[in-house]
Amino acid sequence: MQITETLAEGLKREYQITITGADLEAKVNEKLVEAQPEIAMKGFRKGKVPMALLKKQFGPRLLGEAMQEAVDGAMQDHLEKSGDRPAMQPDVKMTNEDWKEGDDIVVALSYEKLPEIPAVDFKALKIEKLVAQPGDAEIEEALNNLAASAQNFETKKGKAADGDQAVIDFLGKLDGEPFEGGAAEDYPLVLGSGSFIPGFEEQLVGAKAGDAKAVNVTFPAEYGAAHLAGKDVVFDVTVKEVRKPVPATVDDELAKKYGAESLEALKGQISERMGAEYAGAARQVLKRKLLDQLDAQVAVDLPPSLVAAEAGQIAHQLWHEENPDVHGHDHPEITPSDEHVKLAERRVKLGLLLAELGQKNVVTVSDAEMTQAIMMQARQYPGQERAFFEFIQQNQAAQQQLRAPLFEDKVIDFIVELADVSEKTVTKDELKAAVDALEDE
Repeated sequence: MQITETLAEGLKREYQITITGADLEAKVNEKLVEAQPEIAMKGFRKGKVPMALLKKQFGPRLLGEAMQEAVDGAMQDHLEKSGDRPAMQPDVKMTNEDWKEGDDIVVALSYEKLPEIPAVDFKALKIEKLVAQPGDAEIEEALNNLAASAQNFETKKGKAADGDQAVIDFLGKLDGEPFEGGAAEDYPLVLGSGSFIPGFEEQLVGAKAGDAKAVNVTFPAEYGAAHLAGKDVVFDVTVKEVRKPVPATVDDELAKKYGAESLEALKGQISERMGAEYAGAARQVLKRKLLDQLDAQVAVDLPPSLVAAEAGQIAHQLWHEENPDVHGHDHPEITPSDEHVKLAERRVKLGLLLAELGQKNVVTVSDAEMTQAIMMQARQYPGQERAFFEFIQQNQAAQQQLRAPLFEDKVIDFIVELADVSEKTVTKDELKAAVDALEDE
């Protein structure tokens, strides 16, 4: 076997691999000798089939296997000796298309190798960590919002308006005859809630206690009950009471509605939740600023194929966000812009850098961390958690999608531990402005 370099330009590498016909024949014979003891053919005892007959019967198939193994082995041997790590799957193809048995095989191997990542001076990274704590006013505001959500209703004199609750009796009729499921008594209907058939609630706006109304509506064409879908019906409605919404009182009873033992306990839960939200927002800012510094500090050649693939993916994703009605890929060809390419270059550089730093510093994602991540994802599919868990376990690509952000966050944490970090106390509004600024960049 012989390997000759034919191109070394930037990160691009091309080689010519020559595997002699004699080497191939030797590999085929080796396979035949290995298999001979287990082969039986008509007229011969097991293990006694002549080699010439075996070669005639199985030679062509084994020759194909030997060719593939020889090429794969040559490529792997070259990568191990050179230390090159291909950015994408190497391109391998035979160049002597008129090859016949006994000839040498000549293969062209080409790839873009991953660049050498320079050392990073972590202590030169100066990072400002924003710290925000929920104040009393913010907690009170959150309590008042909860009280508004947990509103009660009290009797109102006069006409019903949007947001009021009308307590009604109703009887639905199709072609003058009551239909199943179309009647109820003392039903508390919040007007404007959209919980009834379109057009029903609107016709009760302005009604007073004691009013009787005939409400005419049309069931939607896609309504679940086929005998009512698209049909015109009439509801005989009696308004028994009109109630106006009243926010719940901020007290221990409100706390119990939200699963807390007391108002003080609820305040503690709100403070903890808001604190976690603020910490998450502050981490977003810290991470972006850290990545910005890494991007500026590290200069490295990037594999064009990785940049092109990333730019294409970015352009494709953004196109679908701008055209949400198109779910498949039946659309015009999408050409990445200069902005897409610039963003792709940043992503590829930082992705390679974080991967290298994580590998060199033995940053790993534990099985327990993966299990926790899977369980959190599974909560998005109520009732199908087990099926989701099994899908992830059997799908390597899906596992990698979950593992990648966990790994990146752990590498970020590792860098932050070594960097020069200072803390700055900010208000909620200042923190929000810092997060908003990230979206504008």
